[in-house]
Amino acid sequence: MEQFQAGANVLFILMGAILVLAMHAGFAFLEVGTVQAKNQVNALSKILSDFAISTIAYFFVGFYVAYGVDFFSGAPALSIENGYELVKFFFLLTFAAAIPAIISGGIAERVKFYPQLVASGLLVGLVYPLFEGMTWNGNFGMQDLLSATFGAEFHDFAGSIVVHAMGGWIALVAVLLLGARTGRYRRDGGMTAHPPSSIPFLSLGAWILTVGWFGFNVMSAQTIDAVSGLVAVNSLMAMVGGILAALIAGNKDPGFLHNGPLAGLVAVCAGSDLMHPLGALVTGAVAGALFVWTFTLTQNKWRIDDVLGVWPLHGLCGLWGGIAAGIFGLEALGGVGGVTFLSQLAGSLIGVTVALLGGFIIYGAVNGAVGIRLTDEEQYQGADLTIHRITAEPDYNRGEV
Repeated sequence: MEQFQAGANVLFILMGAILVLAMHAGFAFLEVGTVQAKNQVNALSKILSDFAISTIAYFFVGFYVAYGVDFFSGAPALSIENGYELVKFFFLLTFAAAIPAIISGGIAERVKFYPQLVASGLLVGLVYPLFEGMTWNGNFGMQDLLSATFGAEFHDFAGSIVVHAMGGWIALVAVLLLGARTGRYRRDGGMTAHPPSSIPFLSLGAWILTVGWFGFNVMSAQTIDAVSGLVAVNSLMAMVGGILAALIAGNKDPGFLHNGPLAGLVAVCAGSDLMHPLGALVTGAVAGALFVWTFTLTQNKWRIDDVLGVWPLHGLCGLWGGIAAGIFGLEALGGVGGVTFLSQLAGSLIGVTVALLGGFIIYGAVNGAVGIRLTDEEQYQGADLTIHRITAEPDYNRGEV
C-alpha cells in the first residue's frame, strides 16, 4: 500500500505539472493575440526560450535556494518514493517559469532577446526562489515571525503572491526601465492605439490558461490524500466572478472580457483552500473589476506602457488575492480559518518588496551591462524581422518574390 500511495502521489503531481506546463502555451497565445502582428513570432519564441532557461536555472540553483534540495546524487537516490522529489521539482518549476512568462507580456515589442533570457535565468534562479522558500519552506524565519506577531503564518496556497504578484511587480520595474514603445505616447499628450492583432488567439490563450489553472490550484495540494474539491469549486467561482465583473466594467470589450477569468483565478490562488465559494465569487469579481479599472488608469492616465497589463492582472490582482485570503478565509465569513488579516497583509507586502528590489537589481544590472531595449528603427520594423528574420506570415517577408 505504501508503494501504491507513493506511485499515486507521483502520478497526481505529474498531472498537475503537465497542466501547468500547458498554461505556458496560454501565456504565448495571449501575448500573440495582443501584440501587433509584426511581433507575434517574437512572442512565441520568448515564451518557449524562457521556459528552457528557467528549467536550467531552477534545476541547478533555484530549487536548492528555495528548499535546500539538489539533484547531484545518483539516479538510484533520485528514484526514492518513485521519484517524487523529481516530479515535485517539475511541478514547482512550472510555477517558477511563470515569472518570465508573466513579465514577457509587459515588456513585449521593444525588448532585446538574449538580455531578456539572461534576466529570466537570474530571476528564476535567485529572486523568485528566495521568496518561495520564505513562504513555502519557512526560510529566514519569516513565517515564524508573522505567526508570533499576528497569530498565524502567511498563507498562500497556490501562489497569488509567490507567483503572480512577484511576476507582476517585477514586470512593473522592467516596464518602467524599458520605457514606452516608440510612438505609443505623443508629445501633444495623445496616444497611439495598438489594438490586439488577433482576438481569436487572445481568446485561445485565455482559455488554455483557464483550463490549466485547475491543475495550478487543485494540484498545489501536492499529494493525492490532501486534494480538496473546495479548491476546485472556489477556482470556478472566482473565474466566473472575474468574467462577469470584467464584462460589465469593460463594457463588453473582448480584451477585458478574456482577461476577466484570469484576474479572478490570480486572486483566488492564495485562499482557494480556505474560502467559502461565495467568498471566492466576490474575490474574483473584485479582481475582474480591479483589472479593468487599473489597466485603463495605467495606460491612459499614468502612461505606463504595460502591453498586456500584467501589473494590473498579476501584480495588483495577486496582491488583492493575498489580502483577500485574510478576509474571506476567516471563520466569521464562512472560511476555514487559521489566517489573520494582518498576517496576510504583511506577507503580501513582503512579497511585493522582494519583487521590486529583485527586479530593480536584475534588470538594472542587465540594462546597465548590455542594454535591454530595441532601437526605434528595430521597433518600427518589428521584433519578428529584427530578431528572428521571419514574420508570422512568411509569404509577406520583405525581399521575397
